[in-house]
Amino acid sequence: MTMTPERYSLAADLNISRIVTGLWQVADMERGGTMLDRGNAASVMLDYARAGFSTFDMADHYGSAELITGRLLERIRDGESAGVSAVTAFTKWCPVPGPMTPEVVRAGVTRSLERLGVSCIDLLQFHWWSFEHPSYLDAMKELVVLQNEGLIRHIGVTNFDTAHLRVLVKHGIPILTNQVSFSLLDRRAQGEMSAFCLEHGIRLLAYGTLAGGLLSAQWLGKPATAAESIEDWSKLKYKRFVDAIGGWAVLQRLLSALDAIARRHRASIPNVATRWVLEHPAVAATIVGARLGEREHRTDNAALFDFALTPDDQAEIDAALMGSTMLPGDCGDEYRKPPFLTASGDLSHHLSTMPKAYVAAPVPGKRGRLRVSTGSVWEPLCGYSRAVRVGERILVSGTTATNGVGEVVAPGDAAAQTVFILDKISASLAPLGATLADVIVTRVYLQDANDWEAVSRIHGRYFGETRPANTLLAVSRLVGPYAVEIEAEAVVDTTDSVS
Repeated sequence: MTMTPERYSLAADLNISRIVTGLWQVADMERGGTMLDRGNAASVMLDYARAGFSTFDMADHYGSAELITGRLLERIRDGESAGVSAVTAFTKWCPVPGPMTPEVVRAGVTRSLERLGVSCIDLLQFHWWSFEHPSYLDAMKELVVLQNEGLIRHIGVTNFDTAHLRVLVKHGIPILTNQVSFSLLDRRAQGEMSAFCLEHGIRLLAYGTLAGGLLSAQWLGKPATAAESIEDWSKLKYKRFVDAIGGWAVLQRLLSALDAIARRHRASIPNVATRWVLEHPAVAATIVGARLGEREHRTDNAALFDFALTPDDQAEIDAALMGSTMLPGDCGDEYRKPPFLTASGDLSHHLSTMPKAYVAAPVPGKRGRLRVSTGSVWEPLCGYSRAVRVGERILVSGTTATNGVGEVVAPGDAAAQTVFILDKISASLAPLGATLADVIVTRVYLQDANDWEAVSRIHGRYFGETRPANTLLAVSRLVGPYAVEIEAEAVVDTTDSVS
């Protein structure tokens, strides 16, 4: 007999099921152009809620998921849902990078409010495609305004790495959750991300815990050639994770270990894989996808609350993963740089069409010379540019953690300011045809010499592969209330195009 699904108190007014039902596959089911019947799909969701899985996760681009959930919520309000008095709905806002004015942010949130048919969103999660575009901070500040108005109960983020989560937290943005990939195939969230979240009262919502179904008995003992039959987006995505950590043999070794553990606990392979993630202290819940009306795993999901992993179980899992390769980078990196382990394939085609934060303009009277301005009031007043390109050489002015309205970002936190600065430098190089990989010199100026290690570690994340020449100085005073200032120089081939 299975236990009642566990609950988790994310906040005093937000109690959720530890297995959140994810609706991303609605988009996959509708990709042929035929929309799901909202009434029938809402009935399936109601069955989940009756079984104790009353928390649902969706996004503004998951097909008609918000509209289906709106139908469910309407039925509950109308008293047409015996046995269910309420459900919790999480959604995401995933705008294209650009100016995040109050009007733009309000319109994005209002659209979800209207589709869900509610006056307040339980958890609004924000996703940002490119940290080179600094407007994500403007968007978050406006979300806080809407939270204070009562349109949003709590704010979360999705696929933020530790460094940029730090920028938000140190800038005073109240973040409740970060939704990231976390599974036995993708263990990036185990380390620094979990430590930071535990320190700052943030909890992880883990998706991909079953690798789109690859972590199930269906694939145990199957030859690698079986993977060629995979067609749905979710499995295609996680098959690429399998390839990245060592290939099909690693998956089979892991499945064999999970099967042995599952048999001891009278459970299933998905139960054990999910339990492994749930037992991490920073994890509030795992998100398990549902193909509404096609397949349901409610009974099996409930069974994972009948047991806990023992030290021997953990050791067996560790042994199965011995020799596998950790996915590179931090959480969320797959959405912004190689290896682009995403459902639709490489995201490089998305990134190339993202609008740049700044534009290059010719310098009057100087043939072939280009400059980039960020819109700061000081640039024309003091007579300087953020960056200038002459031939193959690009010089970037001393850069501080200042956003578009002259506000100091993450006051007093040198590490968070370094993140914002290096993103700003990267954004300044982009319209001049360069990237951080083209940087050959950086000069870092610190207000406090004690910040050297925190700043240097962030510098290493951005330049660990190219390793430009670097000077690190502690100065008596920086102009303005800044903890750090950085300037850079880059060299690109003269044949490189300037976009």
